[in-house]
Amino acid sequence: MTEQQSPSLSEIIDMQIRTTGPMSVATYMGLCLTHPTKGYYKTDDPLGAAGDFVTAPEISQMFGELIGFFFVNLWQQMGSPKEFTLLELGPGRGTLMADILRVACRAEGFRDGLDLRLFETNPALIAEQNARLEPYGAKWIDGFDKVGPGPLLVIANEFFDALPIRQFVRDTDGWHERMIGTNNGRRVFGLNPTPIPASAMPEILGDAEINAVLEVGLASGEVMNRLASTISTQGGAILAIDYGYARTQTGETLQGVRRHQFADVLDAPGEVDLSAHVDFEALGTVAAKAGLAIQPLASQGQFLSRMGIKERTSALIAANPGSADDLAAARDRLIGPDQMGTLFKAFCAASPGLQPPGFE
Repeated sequence: MTEQQSPSLSEIIDMQIRTTGPMSVATYMGLCLTHPTKGYYKTDDPLGAAGDFVTAPEISQMFGELIGFFFVNLWQQMGSPKEFTLLELGPGRGTLMADILRVACRAEGFRDGLDLRLFETNPALIAEQNARLEPYGAKWIDGFDKVGPGPLLVIANEFFDALPIRQFVRDTDGWHERMIGTNNGRRVFGLNPTPIPASAMPEILGDAEINAVLEVGLASGEVMNRLASTISTQGGAILAIDYGYARTQTGETLQGVRRHQFADVLDAPGEVDLSAHVDFEALGTVAAKAGLAIQPLASQGQFLSRMGIKERTSALIAANPGSADDLAAARDRLIGPDQMGTLFKAFCAASPGLQPPGFE
């Protein structure tokens, strides 16, 4: 059977539902985003004006430059190790890492000790990353255990929001997992008839209202656990910047985006970007259990301001006065409370004793 004749992702999903019954939201998200040949992150480049969304590194070089200073500071606090791994999860076009390394490699010894690893599954994006990062000898990995023996520094910008979540809905007899099935040829949401034991749900949700929705990122927890376990042994830190909330809470945040517009999450599998807000408290709990120190969560605006984005903007304007308006607009988009500054959060878990900059 040729690729043209092979079933579409919609057909594959519907066939699986007919064969094995309704699937969890997590299973559906996993198929939509990472199906080996038809998943959203396995096909075209989703970034930029021609794609489905724009990320902070595409808005301004200042974002990556300040993160470069962040990692140099930590590297120096660790005694400038002669061997260390810098790992990016979901590196996009390689823009963020190129900006990070343009700054970080100015620090004497940083480039010599650098072992650059990239976790990426999209062939089109890997090609773009290679074009930008080839001078640094990047290596692409498909597992979080494939890092070098030295300290591990991790950057994850808009990565955790794209990992599959499970959803649970409060009913009169307890919590039920939300499932996806079909009805009259259309995919629809429904509930697993068997309630989840109350002991399996967080205590703080005991008085949740009927129809309240709890989203649980088991995949995010697993990724954090693997990274934190490595860092607890080898030293280092993970910096995650994403949209999310500081405390575990109810609320439905699963969303679809296509061509910069919201889209129905059940329509056009593989063609719509699916994501959900990150539960940073849950990530912190996992990292703390592995022995890492969790920094107070900061908004993206707070983090970038503490790292000096206003001063960096002024310096760039002084060097490029004709671009003053564009530079100021980019700064405001990154830190403005009504833009990315408040919705996006900066999370850091690090080896005890390190003092990551940008956090109180």
